[in-house]
Amino acid sequence: MRTLPITTVALVLLLTGCAGLPPKAHAPKLRQSAPLAGIPTSSHASWPTANWWQQFYDPQLDHLIIEALQHSPNMAATSARVQAALAAARATGAALGPQVGASIQMARQRLSNNGLIPPQLLGFNWYNQTDIGTQLRYEFDFWGKHRATIAAATDQARAAAAEHTAARMLLSSGVAATYFGWQADQARLHDLLQVVKTQQAIMAIAHARVQQGLDPNDRLNQARAQLAGLRVQLAGLRGLAAIQKAALAGLVGVAPAQLESLTARPLPHTHTALPADAHLNLVARRADITALRWQVEAASENLKVTQADFYPNFSLNALAGFSSIKTSKILDLGSRVFNIAPAIQLPIFDSRLLRARFGYSQAQLDAAAAAYNQAVINAAQQVATAVLDLHRLHTQRQAQQVAIQASKALLHNAQSRFRQGLTDRQPLLQAKIIWLQQRDADTVLQGQALAAHITLIRALGGGFNSAHPPSSSMPVKDSKS
Repeated sequence: MRTLPITTVALVLLLTGCAGLPPKAHAPKLRQSAPLAGIPTSSHASWPTANWWQQFYDPQLDHLIIEALQHSPNMAATSARVQAALAAARATGAALGPQVGASIQMARQRLSNNGLIPPQLLGFNWYNQTDIGTQLRYEFDFWGKHRATIAAATDQARAAAAEHTAARMLLSSGVAATYFGWQADQARLHDLLQVVKTQQAIMAIAHARVQQGLDPNDRLNQARAQLAGLRVQLAGLRGLAAIQKAALAGLVGVAPAQLESLTARPLPHTHTALPADAHLNLVARRADITALRWQVEAASENLKVTQADFYPNFSLNALAGFSSIKTSKILDLGSRVFNIAPAIQLPIFDSRLLRARFGYSQAQLDAAAAAYNQAVINAAQQVATAVLDLHRLHTQRQAQQVAIQASKALLHNAQSRFRQGLTDRQPLLQAKIIWLQQRDADTVLQGQALAAHITLIRALGGGFNSAHPPSSSMPVKDSKS
């Protein structure tokens, strides 16, 4: 094989200088940890598991989440995007490899009487032309452009897969939060119906005492007003429960009438705390953050592609086959044809265009890094809010338990006095209403705590753990948290 003359190599290097060397890329500053300093943690706390909703031991919830994940159009859309990204990555890899093709062409042609070669010299006007050949085209990847292009497409596919997982987490947590919201409404309805029934008994007593002239008519009006107010609360709570059920049906992907019948169950207790290593591992536990990190990697690889465009492009085109005007001799050795054509493409006058493309790619990388850093901050804020909310609700429920115990003691004393004949039923019924109202207040707090518990599970990633954490070949600086 002949070597290129030194003058040719020197000329290529000189012409390369006409476009100039590519600008130096600056490495993005990416957060490697979540800013969670000052948020209480527990060494006994663990991260959520992939099927985190099974901790509630509720078959109804299990079924609803499975149905939602299987039939949600949003999940189908994100799954399709993953498949499209994988196909695009495969297509990119195939397009940048050696291109080999084969062709067979047969044609019958007539020579012009007034052409370059007069038919009189050849002795014919019509002739057959048969060509059989194999073509090869290969572009050498001396500057890593192809590798970077394939890596960018692969990173986009990984980002799409992480986005699909993030959508799965959002859907499952949405179903759980809505389901337990409905269960909390059912628990409140149960107590409120007892309050209404008790208030009806109070009104009946007030009516009887007014009829007997023992109490003024205002006592009856007061009882009626209180009963009417309770019925307003009852109607509002029933409406909220219906709205929760309609929202649940929408998440599952069915009409409210098609949603399977749900049974009221006691609200589960929550014992959630923040893992001690949350500030270090939260980044790898969030699918949405992982998706954005893969976007940063893809942008970094695209920047390498624009850098490679500043250098010469070397390619090779080759042809081998047979060509004959006589079909019977197409495979004869004398019909062989060969062609080898190396090519060099030089970016001589493209400096401004290449630098503009480089600037655009650098800006895309900076934007992807900024979106990633903001997502880490947002995730830390979500975790902190959920943890502090759980601590607040825990303190409130402790105080509420005191109120429940006091109202229960009040009810017990009222029952004793009534059994001893010291009072009529009114003090007993009023004490029962107070106790039921305190229970209702605790149910509200328990429902809020359960919602905060699910929010924390979602904020902690819902069991996701990046099996292939991104690691850019570019130097990445850590941004202080």
